[in-house]
Amino acid sequence: MIVVLFALMYFLMIRPQRKQQQKRRDQLSKIKPGDQVVTIGRLHGVVDEINEAEKTVTLDCDGIYLVFDLSAIAQVKQPAITATATANANDQTDASDTATHQNTADSQSSDAAKSDAADSKPDTDDDSKPEAK
Repeated sequence: MIVVLFALMYFLMIRPQRKQQQKRRDQLSKIKPGDQVVTIGRLHGVVDEINEAEKTVTLDCDGIYLVFDLSAIAQVKQPAITATATANANDQTDASDTATHQNTADSQSSDAAKSDAADSKPDTDDDSKPEAK
């Protein structure tokens, strides 16, 4: 009965915990510059440099460089390769959206110029109004 209890405890508690620890070690060992990460304090940044000897990582947080222990990384949000591919896809989408918006803005500005020209015609009824003294 005791052996069954230990086996059950191993498969329900110890084994999943070891798998989780191994997954975390693999994740931390695969971090490279350019990866977007989140620290255990929920600080979001981009990996700038990794020091394997001291087990530290330097994060670029909007131009501010902070040094953390490697174990302070909670998760890798977006690997560097995916970030580059996503950025290229977003640039292409943004370029087509910008062209569409620019064409729409050009047509709206020409319509506005036509209406401004019509509004700027001089009034001929000014002579019939009495002058205030």
